[in-house]
Amino acid sequence: MKNKITKNIPIAKQSRIHDADKIGIGTTLEKIMEKSGSEEILSKHSVPCLSCPMAKFEMTELKIGDVCKMYGINVEKLLKDLNKN
Repeated sequence: MKNKITKNIPIAKQSRIHDADKIGIGTTLEKIMEKSGSEEILSKHSVPCLSCPMAKFEMTELKIGDVCKMYGINVEKLLKDLNKN
């Protein structure tokens, strides 16, 4: 059953609306930091950018997939934790 907001949107596009909120390998650190609780999750996975003074200037460009690759962080586990809510 469709609700008022999505009643005129085809089902295939509705799923993309929810996927847009999902954090993926191409999501920037800036966008991730907007999500409540993300700092604790990034810290738990030892993402060094939280304490790096240069990262503050690069948050809009740094993508979580690239950060994980650079530092050997398991991106699948990190994304699973970030997307739990």
